[in-house]
Amino acid sequence: MTSPSRQKKGAFAFRPSLARLVTTKRLLARIVLFFEQLLPPLMPVLSVIAFYLSASWFGLFRSVPDWLRILLLIAFAGAFLVSLLPFRTLRWPRIAEADRMLEERNGLPHQPVTVQEDEPAFDTPFGRALWREHQTRMAEKIAALDAGLPRPDIAAHDRFALRAVPALLLVTAFGYSLSINGGSIRDALQAAPEQVVSDPAVRIDAWVTPPSYTGRAPIYLTADGSEQAPIGIPQFSGLTVRVSGGKTAEKVVFRKANGEAQDISVQADTKPQQTAASGSEQPTAAPASQALVAQTHMMKLQENGALEVNGRRWSFEVLPDKAPEIAFDGLPKRSVNGALEIAFTVKDDYGVQEAHAEIVPVETDPTATPLYPLPEYRLDIPRRNARDAKGVTSRNLTEHPLAGKRVRITLVAKDAAGQTGRSPPYEMALPSRPFNEPLAAAVAEERQVFALDTRKMPQAIALNEALTIRPEETIPKLTNYLLLESALARMKLARGEDALKDTAQYLWEIALGMEDGDLSLAERKLREAQQNLADALDRNAPDAEIKKLMDELRKAMQDYMTELAQRMQNAPMQPNQNAQNILRQQDLERMMDQIENLARSGNRDAAQQMLSELQRMMNNLQAGRPQRGQQSQENSEARKQIDKLGEILRDQQKLMEQTFRLDQQLRDRIQRGEPDMGENDPLLDEMNPGENGEPQDQQQGQQGKEGQQPSDQMTAEQLREALKHLRAQQDALGKQLGELQKSLGEMGMKPGPGFGQAQREMEGAGRELGQGRGQPAVEGQGRALEALRQGARDMMNQMMQAQQGQQGQGPNGQVGQGDQNGRDPLGRPRRTQGPDFGDNSVKVPDEIDVQRAREILDAIREKLGNNPPQEMERRYLERLLDIQ
Repeated sequence: MTSPSRQKKGAFAFRPSLARLVTTKRLLARIVLFFEQLLPPLMPVLSVIAFYLSASWFGLFRSVPDWLRILLLIAFAGAFLVSLLPFRTLRWPRIAEADRMLEERNGLPHQPVTVQEDEPAFDTPFGRALWREHQTRMAEKIAALDAGLPRPDIAAHDRFALRAVPALLLVTAFGYSLSINGGSIRDALQAAPEQVVSDPAVRIDAWVTPPSYTGRAPIYLTADGSEQAPIGIPQFSGLTVRVSGGKTAEKVVFRKANGEAQDISVQADTKPQQTAASGSEQPTAAPASQALVAQTHMMKLQENGALEVNGRRWSFEVLPDKAPEIAFDGLPKRSVNGALEIAFTVKDDYGVQEAHAEIVPVETDPTATPLYPLPEYRLDIPRRNARDAKGVTSRNLTEHPLAGKRVRITLVAKDAAGQTGRSPPYEMALPSRPFNEPLAAAVAEERQVFALDTRKMPQAIALNEALTIRPEETIPKLTNYLLLESALARMKLARGEDALKDTAQYLWEIALGMEDGDLSLAERKLREAQQNLADALDRNAPDAEIKKLMDELRKAMQDYMTELAQRMQNAPMQPNQNAQNILRQQDLERMMDQIENLARSGNRDAAQQMLSELQRMMNNLQAGRPQRGQQSQENSEARKQIDKLGEILRDQQKLMEQTFRLDQQLRDRIQRGEPDMGENDPLLDEMNPGENGEPQDQQQGQQGKEGQQPSDQMTAEQLREALKHLRAQQDALGKQLGELQKSLGEMGMKPGPGFGQAQREMEGAGRELGQGRGQPAVEGQGRALEALRQGARDMMNQMMQAQQGQQGQGPNGQVGQGDQNGRDPLGRPRRTQGPDFGDNSVKVPDEIDVQRAREILDAIREKLGNNPPQEMERRYLERLLDIQ
């Protein structure tokens, strides 16, 4: 063997890259030679394995006795060990063998690889030089060596091609294993199954019926039990086996996965009835007739197992039914009329059947005796796509005694299998009905005291007696006083649960009557009609009942809207209330017609969803009520400030227009170079401040109405003086803005940064006017207007937020749906009530716009100065310049 020290001889010594290439090729060549040695002795091993697999798949091991199965297994094991004996002669090829293989496979003459490590026989200088040249030339031939693939020459070892026999047998056996009688490779390692003799006269009809809520079709089992893999079925599926024919009763067994056997009993209605034989009947006829009667076996599948009957077997894999999942989709919130609105998401394997909100008080007294059970809150589950759905439900719980108390809300979902899922709890104050009438609120408090704990009835009586201490001062209406006295008598005489509930209901009706009159009764009837219709849709009531309930809903809706209209006749219009936000009667009629049409056409799910939307819409209606007490005073003061701000905006706009007109006329005088037209100009007298130092705006307004423009007769110097006199008006507007900000601060509102910016721009514009410079003053006045509008928007936003906060505590006199973000239901901007502060679509011209307008005017003047030849064109240009 060539030593490693000889690898650097010859051309390898001065060409290292060539030496690395030859080393890699030698390694590959040795691997190829090793596989050429390995493959021939590997064929017997593979043949033994193929014969074993073929015998297993053909079912040989399961069809022979156990002693023969063990002998066959020993024989295959011995043959496998014998086939491993030739592997003892395996060895790793030498480098010389690899070099020889490379030279032979690549057809290289003169042994170019081996010659690199040989030495010349005569060591002379000339011989050494000649040998080195020969090595260099040979090295050029081994630049691209290829070891190739192994060539084991198996045909030389198997001249009769017997190796094809186990291969064909293996493929055939694998195909047979997929049939009914196919075997398994585990058959040789386990005892053969018991041979159960099947009665050909017995007929087996078996099927699995999944639960109806899964929506899956029944699964019919084959008569011969040819199913190889376990049959996947939903949990709680019903297994039915019908056995008929034969002479004896057949035993039906369900074998669980742990090996435990369970007999499936015969249904009572299918058992053969033993009838008394008459004297004329043969005694042997009874057993024969009993055997001919078909028997039905049924059971619920809840775990994996196999069905065994008459020598046949069916395996089942039970798919577990997961518990439903439910969660809040956002936080529960209060609607306008006090209803609790909950958005949720549900998910289940086969759909959620029922869901509700579990509402319990946070603080409970174990010894308390509440008069009413916990509130019921059923969630509206969409029938379509109930496996993964979202929904919103609104329920009015203001009548329950827990209204206004801290409660813990947990959503609970239940599927058809009876499994439940719960959401994480959420704590909040249960929405209560707000009462604007203090007397009504006190009556509702009496009811709540003893309804939460009947032992506190004396405390509720004391509260009622306190209300009637000075009735002439606290109870202006005699009817209310009489109602309180009758309620007090009922409270003192109430005994038993029914009497206490009647008393509590009587107190609630008194409170609602004091607050809303007949409107509350109409609202309750409407809510009951909606609930009755929802229940009928949920239980698929007939069309006649749906029509009757729809008529009741229409009547209740009409009564409610009538009472609401009567209430609104005496209620003043609120600042943020307008016609676009009012729900019309025809809209409600259209929705109810659609609900009835959907229900009668069979689309109960869509009808129920639309009814839920109608209920949410009615819950968000705000009943119009006149403002009372301090709230009315605050709104009145806010209205005054809004009107004052509108006056400041109008005056600033007029002042900017007047400044712009005087500045344009001044520029026109300077550009024309006209001489002074007079010193006594009437406009200067009108611009002069009065005795109190304030500008005389009324005289200017009268002149504007008459269409007079005295400044047309003023000189350039007089126009500058007129601009200076406008400073007093600008300073007065800035002073009014400062007073407005002070008033807003006293009302508890924070003036926005727009007002401060507007006041600074007004001061700057006043300084420019004092120096007679019109263009910078106009630009400052424009910026002041924009800042004023921004401040006005901020002020209105604060007022709206404050009003929404008050609405969160109770309806404050609106009829309409909730916040529409200043838009009508079609997304259009609403008409404003009171002064219009402008919006983003109307902007004050900035400096670039003013400069552009100036350039257009200059171009018109230049064209007019060129004396157009046509009279029509000259008049048109004069009209553009407003020349009289």
